[in-house]
Amino acid sequence: MDGYETTRQRHTAEMLGGLGEHLDRLAWSAERLRAERTARLRELTAIAKARSPWHRARLADVDPRTIDEDGLGQLPVMTKDDLMRHFDAIVTDPRVTLERVDAHIEGLSRDAYFLDDLHAVASGGSSGVRGVFVWGWDAWATVQRTALRVQLRDRMGDPMLASRLPVTMVVAADNATHFTSALSQTFATEAVQMHRFPIGLPLETIVEGLNRVAGDGLATYPSMLATLTQEAQAGRLRIEPRRILTMAEPLLEEIRQPAEELWGAPIANMWGTSEGGITALGCFQGTGMHLSDDLLIVEPVDALGEPVAPGVCSSKVYLTNLFNPLLPLIRYEITDEVTFVDGPCACGSAHRLIADIEGRRDDVFVYADAVAVHPHVFRSILARAAAVTEYQVRQTATGAEILVCAREPVDRGSIAREVEDALRRLRCPHPTATVELVGELPRLATGKLKRFVPLGGASDHRR
Repeated sequence: MDGYETTRQRHTAEMLGGLGEHLDRLAWSAERLRAERTARLRELTAIAKARSPWHRARLADVDPRTIDEDGLGQLPVMTKDDLMRHFDAIVTDPRVTLERVDAHIEGLSRDAYFLDDLHAVASGGSSGVRGVFVWGWDAWATVQRTALRVQLRDRMGDPMLASRLPVTMVVAADNATHFTSALSQTFATEAVQMHRFPIGLPLETIVEGLNRVAGDGLATYPSMLATLTQEAQAGRLRIEPRRILTMAEPLLEEIRQPAEELWGAPIANMWGTSEGGITALGCFQGTGMHLSDDLLIVEPVDALGEPVAPGVCSSKVYLTNLFNPLLPLIRYEITDEVTFVDGPCACGSAHRLIADIEGRRDDVFVYADAVAVHPHVFRSILARAAAVTEYQVRQTATGAEILVCAREPVDRGSIAREVEDALRRLRCPHPTATVELVGELPRLATGKLKRFVPLGGASDHRR
C-alpha cells in the first residue's frame, strides 16, 4: 500500500467516525445553529487576525470576542481578486504559498494530498475567473460529511434503500482539480459502490456503462440529466434510479419535471462551491436546498451589496466559511443568484432553505453528427493552467476559439492541442482549437460576461 492510500484510508476512517455527530446536526434548532455559527465565527476571526497578515490589517477594528453575524455587514467584502493577489498573506499556514499550490494543481492527474495532509483545488466558478483554494485535513473531511449526512438520513427513511448498500452512478468531471471529483476520490469506500463516468466520454459509452451498473443513485449535472432523460425516453438508457442528485449548474424546471416523470425518483440539487464545500443540498422532499447552516454564513445581497429579503433573488452572496481556518474566507463574494425561502421545509430541518438556483446554465456545444461537448471538458483543461486568470470559450464549426487573460506567458499551443485531443476523443470530426491571449474579455451589451458561447451566440459581444 503506497503512502497516498495509507493516508487516504486514515482520512476516510476519521471522516466516517464523525459522520454520526454531523447527522445529528440536521435536527438542531435554529437557535442552536445560530449559537454554533457565532462561536465558530469568533474562533475564525481570532485565528485570521493572529495568523494572516492580510486579515490582521483588514480586521484591525474587529473584536473576535464579541463579533456575531449581525455585525458582519460592517466588514469589508473579500473578492476572488483579493484572494489571488494576496494569497500568501491570507493563508494561515506559512508552508502554503500560491507558487506551491499552482505547481501541485498543474501536476494533478488523480487525487493527491498537498503537503502531506491538505487538499488544493482550482475553480473558474460561474464567472470563469480562476481561483485556487486549499482545505485543511479536518475541513476536507467535514465537506464529505456534509455531502453524506442528508443522503444518509434520506436512505435510512426508505426501507428498500436502507436494506442494501448504495450503488451510485456519477457522470461528472473526473479531473482532480474539481473539488467534487477530488472529494469523491479521497473518500472512496466499500460502503458505497461509486461508478464514475467522465463527462468527456462519448455519450454512447456513458449510456452503455450506466446500463451495465444499473445503480439506485444517479449524480450528474442538470444539462447531462436532460440528455440522459432523452436517452431513456428513446429506449437506449435502461436504468431505474431511486434517487437523483444534480450539481454544478442551475436545475431548471424543464429539466427536473421530465426526469421526475420518467423515473418517479425524487431529485435533490446541490450547490457546491470550491470556497464553501457543500454550500447547500436538497433533502429529496421537495424543491430547494438547505444551507449548511452549522458551517457557513451566507448573506444574500443586491448589486450594491445591500441585504435582500426572503423571496427576493439576490445579485450575489457574501459567504463566510466557518470551518476552514487554513484559508479564512470572511464575507467572500460569490456571484451566484440566490433566493431565500421564507418558511419551513417538509423534512422539518431548521437549516434554512433556498430556492433551486435558476440562473443561466452553461451552454453545451453541439457539433456535427450531434456530438455534444459539456463545458467541463474545457474547464478541466483551463483550470490546470496556473497563469490563466480568465477565459471565454467560443464554439466554432469544428472546435473552439478560446480567449484567455493571463498574468504571465502561457503555452497556447499546448492548451489548444489538449482541447483538440479531448474533442477527438468525443468523436468530433477533424477538431481544431485556437487560443488567443487578450487583455480583456468581450462582454454582452448589458455588461455581463457569457463564458461559453455556442455557434451563433457571439453576435451581441463587444471587444
